[in-house]
Amino acid sequence: MTLLDAEVGKTYEIKRIDTEDEEMNSFLFHLGAYAGEPITLMSKKRKSCIVVIKNARYGIDSLIAESIII
Repeated sequence: MTLLDAEVGKTYEIKRIDTEDEEMNSFLFHLGAYAGEPITLMSKKRKSCIVVIKNARYGIDSLIAESIII
């Protein structure tokens, strides 16, 4: 299941990041989004999501959210 399929307000564990783009992998790693870390979906719109990773809120687009497998 991807982050786009997640329920708003729930916390999930990141299983893996499913992308071939090394720049995106690096970006997500610097945010703290890597396998085993909890992620909470705060809100979801058509083209973006607000997530909480390590007590910080981030706005991510749907392309990035689609690559986060929970």
